Amino acid sequence: MIIDVNIDLAEEILKLKKQKNAVILAHYYQMGEIQDIADFIGDSLQLAQQAQKTTADIILFSGVHFMAETAKILNPNKKVIVPDLNAGCSLADSCPAEDFSQLRKKYPNAIVISYINCTAEVKALSDIICTSSNAVKIVESIPKEQPIIFAPDKNLGKYIIKKTGREMILWNGACEVHEKFSLQKMIELKVQHPDAFLIAHPECEEDVLNYADFIGSTSALLNYVKSSSEKKFIVATETGILHQMQKYCPEKMFIPAPPNNTCACNECPYMKLNTFEKIYLALKSESPEIIMNKNLIEKAKKALLKMLDLSK
Repeated sequence: MIIDVNIDLAEEILKLKKQKNAVILAHYYQMGEIQDIADFIGDSLQLAQQAQKTTADIILFSGVHFMAETAKILNPNKKVIVPDLNAGCSLADSCPAEDFSQLRKKYPNAIVISYINCTAEVKALSDIICTSSNAVKIVESIPKEQPIIFAPDKNLGKYIIKKTGREMILWNGACEVHEKFSLQKMIELKVQHPDAFLIAHPECEEDVLNYADFIGSTSALLNYVKSSSEKKFIVATETGILHQMQKYCPEKMFIPAPPNNTCACNECPYMKLNTFEKIYLALKSESPEIIMNKNLIEKAKKALLKMLDLSK
């Protein structure tokens, strides 16, 4: 579909939202202009909570595929659309359901806690879903004698083990963005900016987390810079969050943490597949739509609802 170059896309998106009773949910890692047009911006937990309670007929989810799947699982009777079906997730891809099923069979007595960054099929094989915002709380809610399988992010899993003292069986998965941050380059950056605080997402590797001044989920990082008296921050997570940080704290400086090579690897290539133009086209055509098997929805929903109940 060709877009008329003379139309005001923002104005047309607002009209379509009203006309179709649609809501736009966007992750903090989206481009700034998408965050600015969204009805709600948040991390994975906040977006799941918003998806659960929305009264809209259509949910346009501007994030990655597993997030839109989550919205569909929580709203099986609503139409969930995305700007680009190819906006996937390297972390979710690192944990194929068939392989994960074999791990579960190997430890039949273990409770399975899966990070929300996984496919619906892996959610259906899980007992409880978690996000980086509530992972420690959820693990601590499990009796100490109960074995735990944690998937798919090994870095978040190691961080939780360190925080809780709980042993867990970890799936060997990781996010390609958070794994590529270079500790050596961060140290060099700290030499250039000795007054900068290093804040990091727990999906980062252990050596980076050990060096960080503050560790937290995407929303926790945002809240930290808003409340902190510090004026300069090195931010070790996807660069999309800097848009909100700068909006809330225009007087502060935010430096994106450098990756371990010269590419823009601190940007998620999947998140950046979504564009303003694609959001307009998705709303206009009400597609691409997330279509899921009812049986899969019911199985995955149980683990998601447990997470939402524990997060109240």
